[in-house]
Amino acid sequence: MNATRSVGAAAGVAVAVVLDATLREPPLAAHPVRWIGRYLTWAGRRVPSSPPVRAVTAGGLAWVAGAATAYGAGRLASRAVARLPRPVRPLVAGAALWPLFAHRMLLDEVTAVEHALVSEGVEAGRSAVARIVSRDVTSLTEDEIRQAAVESLVENLSDSVVAPLVWYAAGGLPAAAAYRFANTADAVWGYRTPRWNHAGRVAARADDLLNLVPSRLTGALLAGRRVSWRRLRAEAALTPSPNAGWPMAALALRLGVRLAKPDVYALGAAGRAVGSADVEAALRLARHRGWALAAAAAVTAGVRSR
Repeated sequence: MNATRSVGAAAGVAVAVVLDATLREPPLAAHPVRWIGRYLTWAGRRVPSSPPVRAVTAGGLAWVAGAATAYGAGRLASRAVARLPRPVRPLVAGAALWPLFAHRMLLDEVTAVEHALVSEGVEAGRSAVARIVSRDVTSLTEDEIRQAAVESLVENLSDSVVAPLVWYAAGGLPAAAAYRFANTADAVWGYRTPRWNHAGRVAARADDLLNLVPSRLTGALLAGRRVSWRRLRAEAALTPSPNAGWPMAALALRLGVRLAKPDVYALGAAGRAVGSADVEAALRLARHRGWALAAAAAVTAGVRSR
């Protein structure tokens, strides 16, 4: 029985990966991230921006309520799966895991930036990269568009692929669902603006904490044996983010490119500007490392379920 349950858990990850690769994303109406976004919008209107203590407390309570709901939904889904006939369980578990990570969509969006840049020019490249970055793109050069695209690629590889699968391997659907809530909450509330500097503080800190291990794992996966851990750690520390520097530094050092934000950081400072071939290399790395991580998550989930 334990062996059967172990195989079923691993097969669930395989089903989710196949669904992601073939269908990309579930219908918007059924996507849990949309439901999370609706809750964050609703709760965000009720969370004050000041005074600081009140804003932090209210924002924290709203975050806890959302995270608890997401975790509870994951537990209900897990219990429902456990009641199904064994041959059906991996299919339903995989369908539930599928919308909690986004590998193919990430690869497609970055591929679209390069395609637009090559086939239609800088203006089209700016429009395409604006879909995946939050920065102002109106004055980006061709090199800067490619840099923004690969930075977004590896940051989101950590946040949207590695982290959900790591948390699924560690705690099943409940942990993966709670992580997806936390990451979405950070994307909506985790800004250092007058509106969210205090109200979104818990959301931002929780996301930092939940990504400590996944970001470093992503950095190690991207760096491989070509980059020493000491060098990777030193470069990652150059960014103000406790997590984003790891995958970006790994890519910069692995490919020999320079990833920089003026007056903030310069990773691989002696490297070349990001070119078309580097974008293709980054996409290959992200694709293969994502698949490798999914395989590891399947094995770990199988072992955990014994």
